[in-house]
Amino acid sequence: KRWNKKRAPPPGFDAVEPILEALEHELRDKIKETNEKKRKTESMWPVHQIGWQKSRYIYDMFYTYGRISREVYDYCIKQKLVDAALIAKWKKPGYERLCSTYVINPTNYKFGTTSICRVPMKDRNTEQKQAQDPTTGCLGCASGKG
Repeated sequence: KRWNKKRAPPPGFDAVEPILEALEHELRDKIKETNEKKRKTESMWPVHQIGWQKSRYIYDMFYTYGRISREVYDYCIKQKLVDAALIAKWKKPGYERLCSTYVINPTNYKFGTTSICRVPMKDRNTEQKQAQDPTTGCLGCASGKG
């Protein structure tokens, strides 16, 4: 499968293409699954999680391991195969493990705060230890120890 018929992928894209295709197929399967017995927001959790996986894979391949070129990285961003805003946040201190840009936007939550998943586990009380973000299903993406 070619991601864009008008513009050919750069050399080296074939190194990441199988993983991106596998994640695309997984996403299609999750979307086709039945959503009965799930809350409305719960059915969207796999979409957020697979989007995170694709973005993190490209981020790690470029920034952490240096296994893909700048051209391949830029191609993935321009073709919107990955979330560019999320990758931009991962580069900043304190956001290294961020699950979604949605959870840090104060307009999405009551009282102008962020999601419970941004609170470190050590700072949560006993009832909040198992709390998940209702939109993304994230248990905890706060950076730091643990």
